Amino acid sequence: MTSKNKKVRILINPNSGVGSTLDQVRDALLEHWDRPGANLSIQFSKSKEDGQAKARQSIEDGVKILLVMGGDGMINTIGTVLIGTDVALGVIPTGSGNGFARHFDIPLDIKKATISLAKARIQPIDVGYANDQPFFVTCSLAWDAALVDAFEKSPVRGVLPYIFAGVYQFFDYTPQPFIFLLDEQDELHIPDPMLCTIANLTQYGGGAQIAPGAKSDDGKLQLVIIRRKNFAKVISMVGKVFDGTCDRLREIETRSFQTLVVRREKEGPMQLDGELLSAPAEVHIRVKPRALNVLVP
Repeated sequence: MTSKNKKVRILINPNSGVGSTLDQVRDALLEHWDRPGANLSIQFSKSKEDGQAKARQSIEDGVKILLVMGGDGMINTIGTVLIGTDVALGVIPTGSGNGFARHFDIPLDIKKATISLAKARIQPIDVGYANDQPFFVTCSLAWDAALVDAFEKSPVRGVLPYIFAGVYQFFDYTPQPFIFLLDEQDELHIPDPMLCTIANLTQYGGGAQIAPGAKSDDGKLQLVIIRRKNFAKVISMVGKVFDGTCDRLREIETRSFQTLVVRREKEGPMQLDGELLSAPAEVHIRVKPRALNVLVP
């Protein structure tokens, strides 16, 4: 990927637990990226605003590959700026879930990821939008969004704290009726959705594949629903979420679409690539096909 005179920049989130591994990354960059004729630079993202400003500056500087060292939240922050440009996004995962990296089989070992991306191909992927806010991995609108709040309050990261957060929110969350309008013609009424996820990629992160059939470049998103009455049974078979076979469970409803209108009785939580937001009662979701270039090993 580091052909002569190609500008490559790495943008690092210093708050994502990378301190002890920076030397490994530096060595991997020097050996596999900083080849003769390459133009390699390293910067740090001090905040969301700073990261986006540096991403915009990278475009103006003629950077062709922007490596991002962070989690799904930072990938969303930087990738949003790169949508519709010819700059390729490379992901060196240092987050707690790493749903983006896991989907594309990017190694979770930072040094191995840095090396694998040096030999990667550029692939355009779809981008989802929820009320015009981009997401690359998942968007959630029910209990699966509310549990992010409990997880963010935990001082520990990883799959186990996420499960505990889910149990906590399960007893605190009251589902409200949803009406879905898919592709302007197929209307679906769900009185008690506990889980309502829109997936562009296969998983939340941590190995939990909520939409095993999702493809990154098919021009469609997947709506995944679990009703409250089916929730306990799905939880009892949670292993199927981690082995990629949950789409075989009839208790999990999955629909593919290009446009989706979600109507709730009142506003509620919304999760976009691991970030929690408050959303109005009506949410409009669409897909923009092949809008972001990414490096895939």
